[in-house]
Amino acid sequence: MNLIKRFAFIILVLLFGCKTQQSNLKQTTETEQPNILIIHVDDLGYHDLSGHGSKIYQTPNIDALEKASISFTNAYANYPRCVPSRYAMMTGNYPVQNGNVPDDGFKLNNTPDNKNFVKQFKASGYQTAYFGKWHLGGEGSLKDFGYDYSFGAGHAGSPISFLYPFNVFKGKGKTKKSPIPDVDNVSKEGDYLMDVMTDNVIKYIKNADKNKPFMAMFSFYAVHQPLEAKQKDIQRNKEEIKNFDFGNQPEFIPEGTGRTKMRQNHPKYAAMVETMDENVGKLLQTLKDLNIEDNTIVIFSSDHGGLSNDGYNKRDLATTNYPLRAGKGWLYDGGIKVPLLVKWNGKFQPRTDNESIIMLMDVFPTLTDITSKADLKTDGKSFLPVLKGEENWKDRTVFWHSSKARPKSTGDTKSSSIRKGDFKLINWYKEGRTELYNIVNDPSESKDISEDNPKLTQALLGELNTWKSNF
Repeated sequence: MNLIKRFAFIILVLLFGCKTQQSNLKQTTETEQPNILIIHVDDLGYHDLSGHGSKIYQTPNIDALEKASISFTNAYANYPRCVPSRYAMMTGNYPVQNGNVPDDGFKLNNTPDNKNFVKQFKASGYQTAYFGKWHLGGEGSLKDFGYDYSFGAGHAGSPISFLYPFNVFKGKGKTKKSPIPDVDNVSKEGDYLMDVMTDNVIKYIKNADKNKPFMAMFSFYAVHQPLEAKQKDIQRNKEEIKNFDFGNQPEFIPEGTGRTKMRQNHPKYAAMVETMDENVGKLLQTLKDLNIEDNTIVIFSSDHGGLSNDGYNKRDLATTNYPLRAGKGWLYDGGIKVPLLVKWNGKFQPRTDNESIIMLMDVFPTLTDITSKADLKTDGKSFLPVLKGEENWKDRTVFWHSSKARPKSTGDTKSSSIRKGDFKLINWYKEGRTELYNIVNDPSESKDISEDNPKLTQALLGELNTWKSNF
């Protein structure tokens, strides 16, 4: 009997020890407060990285970051244009207000009692900073939204020029008040806006209070138009593109009221992408130099697809999103699929092919889940279980709604879309036209299978309309 009691006692001790270890592990994974650096690029297409197949654009620093990250192959912007996409990311909600997507007139709730992710970070002891393109109101809106510090952040969608002086339209000689705050005070002849912005992000990181974690978001104004780069980089890319064999690939194909660009052959854009990559490299090197790399979550993404489409205006197009279809302004994957890299050394196991369906509105719910376990009840949800390898979201259902057509600038028309697992449906609701694609087998969205799959088409259309009826 004594032997049985002793054996039972040993089992209890072992079980208690295991439970304590599990409890400690759970506690550390639930309440850690690493630094956070979000790098958000403007108008960068999914295939505008050499690691994503580009033979023209060289992005060695981002490629190296990707190898050390979890890279999502099914990451999406919530909208194919700047303002609604950024609204969704900052609020964690679908960008729909009063049944429509305002496109450029979103109003953030900046009242003192409004809870949001930035204020949650502050409540958790974080220093909060924002750099670059805000596009959601004037400078005051950043402070009201919860940011302690901002630099170069205003409502403007793009600078007048990337080349100093930043308030002069190059080639036109016209001067206008710079829409980018702060930069003129720290710039000089020969400066390039991307470099000025990055240098000030680095300055902030170096001077941040070492006793508190920081959450800093750097939103590049690049690689949005105007397409301007350093002359030596333009010349080098011009020569490389001149000698590149594009084979039988046409430069443009028809789409909507305009064209889709099919070649990555713009030397200025190529130079901008490469300079952006160099600046990403400087940021990552700073984390290493300060010995905070392992205690910093780095997130890299873009606000939507690259500018590859025009309409009646026949504008200067930057890039192609091929093999994805169309680009900025469209609900085809060329307009909404984005790179998304998440790196946290020692915590998230790097892999470059995670197929879970993630949206930009999920980013901040995930970060607050890591740092405070706060749940702000948003449309977006934490994909921390995906990052930890516990769940796979390949079969997730997500939605888009584009209520404003731009037939002149990007050639698109009003549409809504749903992706459910392998299938994606687009409803051109003003035209009464619906398309269905197996997005896994047909990533170029070239073969409409709606007529061959009437039941699936109607089921997805019904689910899409039900979602739309809720707003």
